Amino acid sequence: MLQTVQKEIAHFIEELQDEHVRTLFAKLPSGKMLRSKLILQIAQNEQAPKLAAVVELIHAASLLHDDVIDDADLRRGQPSLNALFGNKTAIMLGDILYSKAFFELSSFGSAIARTISYAVALLSLGELKDVELSKSFNADEASYFDMIYKKTASLIEASAKSAAILAGLESDRYALYGKNLGLAFQIVDDILDITQDAAKLGKPAFADFKEGKTTLPYIYLYQRLNTTDRERLLGLFKKDLTDEEKAWLQEKFIATGALEAAKEKARALGHEALECLHKSDEKLRAIMHALIERTY
Repeated sequence: MLQTVQKEIAHFIEELQDEHVRTLFAKLPSGKMLRSKLILQIAQNEQAPKLAAVVELIHAASLLHDDVIDDADLRRGQPSLNALFGNKTAIMLGDILYSKAFFELSSFGSAIARTISYAVALLSLGELKDVELSKSFNADEASYFDMIYKKTASLIEASAKSAAILAGLESDRYALYGKNLGLAFQIVDDILDITQDAAKLGKPAFADFKEGKTTLPYIYLYQRLNTTDRERLLGLFKKDLTDEEKAWLQEKFIATGALEAAKEKARALGHEALECLHKSDEKLRAIMHALIERTY
């Protein structure tokens, strides 16, 4: 079924009738299509692939803009589009994808169109908040969760909710699943930035902290450190870390239990989501279990 989504996306791009756009879009690295998997699993009807394709275009557009904002050179282990062709080209391609997605979204009912379009507004608000939070070390857990809900979880939540609307199912139940999946997904991604190397991440380890992102493991670490170690932690913010500084951080993450606390938070969100599913939702359960029970 994912191939059907990819065919829909290719059709959308062809309809733009622009060779340069076709060439640029072909340069974008493919992801895991998590949002599409949710939509196809919840709404198993002929409209589901088109809805999934719309969401994938929106997600791709958001990543193009995100890479420009972050001055990112890599995306999923490959050179980012802004690194290859410049920021202006990346921004304009993102705008084109957004516009085409909204054009196609208008063919769905108002409930779905409003759900997805509002999530895109939240996504942009989350991106703005991420920029603001990156100006200084953020020790406020509530601000972190507000940001990742808007920037990451809101579109996953909207994908699950819209698929349920399309299928005539209980949309609130699936919306909660999607929201918690999105939150847990981001926490796990934040943990991997600390525990994995560049070969597995597709970007340098500890890149988030260098970019000014105070993720949940760092917030939990800050809460558990003494005054002297807190000062050292703050001194490493937005810095190119030496091997010795990385080793110090890794040791403190383990010694304080900050990493384990972040993992437990992701598990708790996952289990809350699983409780709202029907027993028949086996594949959705498997997606969540694979996320929260993975090894780091």
